[in-house]
Amino acid sequence: MKTTKKFLLPDREIPKEWYNVLADLPSLQPMLHPATHKPVRPSDLEPLFAKGLIEQEFSRKRWIEIPEEVRTLYKIYRPTPLVRASGLEKALDTPARIYFKNESVSPVGSHKLNSALPQAYYNKIEGVRRLTTETGAGQWGSAISIAARHFGLDMEVFMVRLSYDQKPYRKVVMQTYGGRVIPSPSNTTEAGRKFLAQKPDTTGSLGMAISEACERAALDPDTRYTLGSVLNMVMLHQTIIGLEAERQFEMAQDYPDTIIGCFGGGSNFGGISLPFLRHQLAGKAKFDLIAAESTGCPKLTKGAFRYDYGDSAGLTPLIPMYTLGYDYEPEAIHAGGLRYHGAGAIMSQLLKDNIIRAMDIDQHECFKVGKLFAQSEGIIPAPESTHAIAATIREALKAKEEGHEKVILFNLSGHGLLDLGAYEAFLNGQL
Repeated sequence: MKTTKKFLLPDREIPKEWYNVLADLPSLQPMLHPATHKPVRPSDLEPLFAKGLIEQEFSRKRWIEIPEEVRTLYKIYRPTPLVRASGLEKALDTPARIYFKNESVSPVGSHKLNSALPQAYYNKIEGVRRLTTETGAGQWGSAISIAARHFGLDMEVFMVRLSYDQKPYRKVVMQTYGGRVIPSPSNTTEAGRKFLAQKPDTTGSLGMAISEACERAALDPDTRYTLGSVLNMVMLHQTIIGLEAERQFEMAQDYPDTIIGCFGGGSNFGGISLPFLRHQLAGKAKFDLIAAESTGCPKLTKGAFRYDYGDSAGLTPLIPMYTLGYDYEPEAIHAGGLRYHGAGAIMSQLLKDNIIRAMDIDQHECFKVGKLFAQSEGIIPAPESTHAIAATIREALKAKEEGHEKVILFNLSGHGLLDLGAYEAFLNGQL
């Protein structure tokens, strides 16, 4: 076994295509139009999305080329390292071999830039002038703000009010990149005013922020909506994570049997797991795929599989998903990126078919393992990512108890250097 800590690919080995799992999932149910309840057609989405992205949303083509303009910007931070977590292994005294894909090295500190860059690109080449979006903890808002700036687009971000107050420096990052940040719900949209009238002291939710952003895009022909998770196109863009990891495992002369990611809407978990899953769907491999969600918003472990709106006002198409209900208001956890009421259609179908499994984890356990990971690996993880670390540690300790080897891969979706207020509260016993 090699002792090298990081496994890096040369720039020329950055994938040139994204993997589209829809080519291998014929059983996926369609989205439904919110008014007619008939399957959504590509033309139904044109008021919200760029046509190139709509094409990707519906495509059944297995491999989709990454535009050269996007790939050039990927080279700023990709490939991201695959790291053998030997310090964590030692701390746990486990026979498991633990690896993590370090997406925190991107300029915005998370995996979100992988989809922000292509979304901004496809809007730019269509002649769109302005973008609008929502963000929970601020990682997606940061990513799409700098991506919009790269392509000369104006950017407006509706940030969930809880995170707007908890994470002021995320707001500063977005504003520095040129994004306009509005706490959601707000008085700037009809949907926002409705939410505030119903509950003036609401801390907001991703569903509410999505409603505001979609309303803004639908009413302005020069504006399009972007989003950081849930839809098929986002899963597609994020597969660059797992595709790189596959090649890096060849360098490491190893291979995972357990793959883990934290879970909000499914983007980073899908990004790390779907490229490996394609081998299982072809009958060539078998993986234990684990989605680690929050007990404060447990849509996979406590939700029901049914058609539901992607937003709180019922403006978006109905998505076949595991959901807690589109009007669900999650607990005020620090992992703002996990405070979404539903799971994307792809991940929901995989859970329904027992291809993946899920576990929900309390934030006290998460911050405890976040501290352990920081002390053993030197990286302070984002609150969202600590859920993946907690699930990894559970599996590593199970391997120790059972006395057998296991190779675990998890996605470190982002760093927590802008979440130190939450760590301070944990360390002071005030979480």
